[in-house]
Amino acid sequence: MDLTTWQRICNRILGGVLKSKARDDKKLSSDLIKAQMPMMPEVFLATTIVTSFAIMAISWAFVAIFFIPDIGVIAYWEGIQDPATELPCYEWEYWYPELIDESKPGKGCPDFAYQVFPPTLKIVIILVGGLLIPYFGYKHNKGGAARQAKARGDMIEKYLPYAASYTAAMSAANATPAKIFRSLAMNKEIYADVSDDAGFVYRDVTLLGYDLITAMKMGVDRAASVWMTEFFQGMVGTLTAGGQLKLFFLNRAEHYMRENRTRLGMFLESIALLAESYIVVAVAMPLFLIVMLVIMFWVSGSGAQMSEGMLYGIVLGFIPMIHIAYAILVWTSSKEQEM
Repeated sequence: MDLTTWQRICNRILGGVLKSKARDDKKLSSDLIKAQMPMMPEVFLATTIVTSFAIMAISWAFVAIFFIPDIGVIAYWEGIQDPATELPCYEWEYWYPELIDESKPGKGCPDFAYQVFPPTLKIVIILVGGLLIPYFGYKHNKGGAARQAKARGDMIEKYLPYAASYTAAMSAANATPAKIFRSLAMNKEIYADVSDDAGFVYRDVTLLGYDLITAMKMGVDRAASVWMTEFFQGMVGTLTAGGQLKLFFLNRAEHYMRENRTRLGMFLESIALLAESYIVVAVAMPLFLIVMLVIMFWVSGSGAQMSEGMLYGIVLGFIPMIHIAYAILVWTSSKEQEM
């Protein structure tokens, strides 16, 4: 896969400087291989650093928009009259027209005052825009390879039980390991990332000329999942010990299916827990809450004040948000199990 234009630019800027350091980072190299990100470590590291500097520049420019003297957001805000002084100044102009001075702020009104931008908000803008966004942007970019490797590992563990059953069926039909890996590689729409690892093994054997055991040992280093590592290592051990791959595939398929049933059982238990809490939090509680709020609204005294706006906000805002939150939780949990 060719590098993108942005990656080529970043590599031209910092690739040569970071080459030795990036290639000495064994974890980064391993994450790139497991994530199947076809780029050299120095390209990834250069892209990460240059992108982080770009994020920092944009973030600092956003902060500068607030703090630029005379034309910044804060200067504009503090150049507006405080609404609390508008009525007193209007009355002062009505009763003392002879004291009006157009050259003075507020026409000379003694009660005139400008708005004051909250100091706390200034600190928040500097911390968030000047420090937190650049820092988390760098951490996010730097962890891209590790996140991709973990995502591939999750997909492999999701599809490996079915791929192992397929290899057991192929082995029962006396198919050679090379043909099994070739067949897996050609069914990526069924076995997802498992097909990629199988395709690499088949490529190493047929195109690059490695023997099967060496190719599978190389596949161990590329595997993003512990399950796939165990699968390849088990095949290597079985072949070197003179065992039968058919029995090994059958045992692995049974083991992975058992693990998959356990995983799905935990998923169903979490969904059941969400359903029970939904009945309590999103169905029963709002009914009692609405009744209590209405009673408080009608009988509120000095000890318990309930405004009409607050009542509408809770009924039309807070309660629907509970349902939306539960819908998002169920949807994200279901997407993780989607095949």
